[in-house]
Amino acid sequence: MNFKHMLAALQGITAYQDLLEQPVLSRALRLAACAAHGDGLGGLAAYTSLFYQLRQAGHEGLGSWLAQALRWSEGPYPRLCQAGGRDPALEQAARMDISAFALLASVDCDKWLARLAQLLDNDYQGVLTGLPRWHAGVPFSFEALTQAYRQEGAGLLARYRAFCWQSGELIPVPHPDCPSQDELLGYHRQRELVVRNTQALLAGKAVNDVLLYGESGTGKSATVKSLLTLPGSEQLRLIQADKQELDGLPALIHTLEGRRQKFILFIDDLAFDQDSMAYSVLKTILEGGVARRPDNVAIYATSNRRHLVRQSLAQRAGDEVDRAEAIRETTSLADRFGLRVLFQGLDKGAYLALVEELAARHQVGLPTEELHRQAIAWERLHGGQTPRSALQFVRSLV
Repeated sequence: MNFKHMLAALQGITAYQDLLEQPVLSRALRLAACAAHGDGLGGLAAYTSLFYQLRQAGHEGLGSWLAQALRWSEGPYPRLCQAGGRDPALEQAARMDISAFALLASVDCDKWLARLAQLLDNDYQGVLTGLPRWHAGVPFSFEALTQAYRQEGAGLLARYRAFCWQSGELIPVPHPDCPSQDELLGYHRQRELVVRNTQALLAGKAVNDVLLYGESGTGKSATVKSLLTLPGSEQLRLIQADKQELDGLPALIHTLEGRRQKFILFIDDLAFDQDSMAYSVLKTILEGGVARRPDNVAIYATSNRRHLVRQSLAQRAGDEVDRAEAIRETTSLADRFGLRVLFQGLDKGAYLALVEELAARHQVGLPTEELHRQAIAWERLHGGQTPRSALQFVRSLV
């Protein structure tokens, strides 16, 4: 095995430099350097650390780790392929990089350990014999990776479907809490309005930003999260941002332009003081600034308040002109949502019908009259006649 040749190839990595600082690959490069330059103790430390990092990342082989890292790389070549572009120089660089990674992944652990045995004295031979091994193999190729980038996209936004926006960074949510359409309770007409708007977004059409407002516990947030379960929504991405994080949204929106995915920026439980900086930021995003918002991005928000802005008694005081201006200002933000969907509390009949449906699902055996009596008593103490209250009541009986 020519370790110097392999090290030279790895030191020429250009298109996939984003992988070089990751713990697994940095240890592998250190191991190759020690093997090439005759550093036995350094090579032993790199070998054991590499095994640890592979297992820490959930991989049994260097090849499987490289296959995943290359597939979800954020580097320039995957992004170019995703956008359907061509760059012969970048393509050649990526081809050479993947060839170097393939050479690294193909080295069997026996070869690494045999090289370390040459460099270390006899006191280390027992340690080398007992060291664990990882699987060798090359489960990736330039052609297969290129095809995947072009057909399915690249990077975190292709790999995951839900994210949180925190401190100016997208945090993937591998297992989002997204109820299916069958799990949602009531409000079919309201949900259909939101679904139709979302399907238009997925179809590449111009859509409205959406405000879902009304009583707490009616399923506004669940309605938005459930959109990831819609048939044909594979290219939909949900990015949740807290009100305190809104000042970073314009920069995020800029990075989403040109992506094949469609994005819902989701702001839950929205309410502002009128002098809030976040209020001004969101108002600018909704109405548009100097830069046009990309067509693949829509804002969906939920709120318990119709007008989103808290208004004090002092703001209502004053002469008629001042009062009218204050009212216009407090309603102006909500009016910038082109689709506003009201989720009211259920009337008594709908509430009790929902209780009966949930009781049947959970096999609650109470007589209907007694079930109704207890349900009415429950809602008086637990937040009104809403789907959340009905579900909590039935769960209390199970």
